Amino acid sequence: MQTVDFRHLPLHAGDCVLDLGCGEGRHVISAYVHANVHSFGVDLSVDDLCTTRDKYQDFAEPDNAAKSFGLSSANALALPFADNTFDKVICSEVLEHIPDYTAALLEIERVLKPGGLFCASVPRRWPEQICWSFSTAYHEVPGGHLRIFRSRELRAQIEALGLSYYYRHWAHALHAPFWWLQCLFWDSKDSNWLVRQYHRLLVWDLMEQPWLTRTAERLLNPLMGKSVVMYFRKGVS
Repeated sequence: MQTVDFRHLPLHAGDCVLDLGCGEGRHVISAYVHANVHSFGVDLSVDDLCTTRDKYQDFAEPDNAAKSFGLSSANALALPFADNTFDKVICSEVLEHIPDYTAALLEIERVLKPGGLFCASVPRRWPEQICWSFSTAYHEVPGGHLRIFRSRELRAQIEALGLSYYYRHWAHALHAPFWWLQCLFWDSKDSNWLVRQYHRLLVWDLMEQPWLTRTAERLLNPLMGKSVVMYFRKGVS
């Protein structure tokens, strides 16, 4: 379930790409597969990094010297990279989890090369508000969402760091009802019939990519996409 659209974050041969808060690897692996790039994933969770490492094995190209893959457990507030290291930085569905997310944005700006591209995605405000209204536990679990962003305010904060906004889209409209159902039936979400059936639909959609659901999501994303995805370019000094 890829959130970033590489048509708007084009990868070029030789690029160094950072996926900050890579989780179980969807974007760091996708970047590696997409082009001959050096793809790095960073996350606090060692368990998630181990899952990413295992998933990567199915896509590894050990004989292709034009690309590489690396993982590291690190804090977003103190990234273990020199200034101006990366051509592209991805931070997808992460900032809402970080108490001092502004410090993380400063680190992203620091490690991004002049002229480099940055993609940030966060939960869209109104679908997220429904989740919060249905369930307190949804956002109070350890590692849960600490805030609901206004995308215009987040955009302005990133622009204030010297990055120019150039594109926005929404993603995962079909996932919004799934999270509403989970929050509505939070205490029984693992056994609830509706939640389980909707989950089956999402798995089917992910595996089969049928025309009907893919078209429905594309049409619904501007209306109820669960994530807002924004793209920026760092200025050249």
